[in-house]
Amino acid sequence: MNKTLQVELAERSYPIIIGPGLYNNAALLAQHIKSKQVLIVTNTTIAPLYLEPLMASLEGYQVCQCVLPDGEQYKTLEVLNTIFDCLLEHRFSRNATLIALGGGVIGDMGGFAAACYQRGIAFIQIPTTLLAQVDSSVGGKTGVNHIKGKNMIGAFYQPQCVLADTSVLQTLDARQFSAGLAEVIKYGLIRDLEFFIWLEANIERLLARDTEALSYAIERSCLNKAQVVNEDEFETGARATLNLGHTFGHAIETGTGYGTYLHGEAVAIGTCQAADLSHRLGWLTQADVQRIQEIFVRAQLPITPPAALDANSIIALMSVDKKNIDGKIRVILLERIGKAALPLTVDSALIEKTLTSYGRS
Repeated sequence: MNKTLQVELAERSYPIIIGPGLYNNAALLAQHIKSKQVLIVTNTTIAPLYLEPLMASLEGYQVCQCVLPDGEQYKTLEVLNTIFDCLLEHRFSRNATLIALGGGVIGDMGGFAAACYQRGIAFIQIPTTLLAQVDSSVGGKTGVNHIKGKNMIGAFYQPQCVLADTSVLQTLDARQFSAGLAEVIKYGLIRDLEFFIWLEANIERLLARDTEALSYAIERSCLNKAQVVNEDEFETGARATLNLGHTFGHAIETGTGYGTYLHGEAVAIGTCQAADLSHRLGWLTQADVQRIQEIFVRAQLPITPPAALDANSIIALMSVDKKNIDGKIRVILLERIGKAALPLTVDSALIEKTLTSYGRS
């Protein structure tokens, strides 16, 4: 049975629909497509699996496809132009609808293209990875990377709907699946202690892709994300707490080259570093830090930072972050498990201690 959650943003409100068999549901898609013109943006991994059935469900529409290369390293302005080329080549109007069929990279790029083309066309998110279903497809953050910083070029632009089809997760490879669990665990850490305790008891069921457990985890994650976005659409306050581990994690992604670490892998390491820093501030106990490390390890995620990046390199990369103000590094930390602090500036000496000590032999 499908579950529907609502992101409440006045005239920009939209549903998140969670369940099996959604991505090519013709009647459901028709409710959210504005005109006969539809562009499907996907990638070379997803296209052979799901593009043809989706196109078949759109009989009667003028449907075009834009298949991008797969990988974080292709989340660039240069590749973004491929989407604009397709929209212009087929003379798509302002009433067209763009469908983003893929993981977080496709969702971010498709949404950004939709935000920019003719100053904004409708788009639908059909996320095909766990990470995208529980996080990046919800909330309207769109954009691309720059060689000097991740997600530094983009826009807030909300979709018409999010169709989180749980059945497509059965084809997701194990590494990508675990990467998605990093964002699931994040919700428990920042605002939902009850969910975190549930995850500790059920992480193996999730890894086994137990249908009931997976549906519950996606619904609970999306509910948490929707509540935060409802409160703070443009990240002026509480929404920043969703970036737990991301300041450290983005530095790892950028410093090692986009695609070396999956986003969720880098966030797992970054969250453990944020927990270590929270302990240094006296907020978390050492037992709390170990508890956080253990759930990431059980989720088959890395928790040790790359040896190739030294503290100075990471600090330099952390200085290019959207949460920073007046050149000062601000991070999201944990007051306790289940409660994140708003972004705060921490003494650089403490950050350096974490970077030189945590996970370094």
